[in-house]
Amino acid sequence: MELRRIPDRWRRLDVAVRDLPLGLLLAALSFLPVLRGHETQVGDLPGRPLDALGLAIMALECLPLALRRKRPALSMALVALGFTLASLGSYHTVAGTALPIAVLSAGAHLERFRRTAIAVLTVAYAGLALALVRLGSTEGAASFAVFYVLLAATWGVGAWLRATRAAEVERRRRVAEATRTAERTSIARELHDVVTHHVTAMIVQAEAARYLDGDRLDQALHAVGDTGRRATADLRHLLDLLDPDHGAEPRTPPVGRLLSLVEQTRRAGQPVDFTEQGEPAAATGSADLVAYRVVQEGLTNALKHARGADTAVLVRHRGSEIAVEVRSGRSAAGPAAEGSGRGLAGLRERVDLLGGEFDAGPGADGGFVVRARIPAGSPS
Repeated sequence: MELRRIPDRWRRLDVAVRDLPLGLLLAALSFLPVLRGHETQVGDLPGRPLDALGLAIMALECLPLALRRKRPALSMALVALGFTLASLGSYHTVAGTALPIAVLSAGAHLERFRRTAIAVLTVAYAGLALALVRLGSTEGAASFAVFYVLLAATWGVGAWLRATRAAEVERRRRVAEATRTAERTSIARELHDVVTHHVTAMIVQAEAARYLDGDRLDQALHAVGDTGRRATADLRHLLDLLDPDHGAEPRTPPVGRLLSLVEQTRRAGQPVDFTEQGEPAAATGSADLVAYRVVQEGLTNALKHARGADTAVLVRHRGSEIAVEVRSGRSAAGPAAEGSGRGLAGLRERVDLLGGEFDAGPGADGGFVVRARIPAGSPS
């Protein structure tokens, strides 16, 4: 268990602490005899053995690598100063490799004054080259130019890494934004389905109560209250889902709950004949929820536009799919409320998303028919 926690503890450390070992490693490698002659250096001046000054210069080259991500400009400046002093003092060590590492890190992590940093580094290198020539360097202009091109290429690699990282951040931002938009759309559909159905039922029940008295009036008012409580419970559930700390999974009404939905519609005064055929699949994924919403929207439309007309709900379980049909007749009472059409459009999108088929339109008898074929077992 302790070994497994080491990576987590390491990631929790400050970035400067995590970058420090790289500088210490370069300093340690500088003392290995096998690496002599393989140093990163320019000028080709005769080397001298390490002394106290050389050790101090080596520390100036290596230790600032601890800041290569936290303070990239400062890290590159200190390492470049150490490299300059080492080159002028002829202290040729592996610690000189810290310069391209610092340049790479600056190219990747420096956010401001990038062009200024490039200009200052270029001028400083030109001054170092002139000083080495005066000290007797045998390298020609071509060699100095090659070293500069290598440093520029190193900076370019760092800049490419920075651009790639920025593109990934932007991609994740867009994915997050698209996810939030999809969630808002889904919640809007749920609110439409819940509110439209319950409010339409309450409107029909309240209008019918105007012509009742006695026990029948009490029953009608009780039905209105029961529908209001159902609406309140469903709305509270949806609003709870908007809380990011809620932690609850969206509720999926099973097809078995269709009976209570049908009974609620019947209490609103709509005659509904409900038939369910076949056995539900073991795993239906989102199909149960979509089937429930299709029936809910079909009954809501019946209450709105075919009030009092015979309505039939048929649900068939066919192995790996659920077929739903809601058929309402023509009403002479007129519509109870105007519709926006958003419900049917939202249902079509839901069914299409699961790879099913959806159709809604006038029936042969002048009524209205809503049909859907929904593949079961689709991912939720």
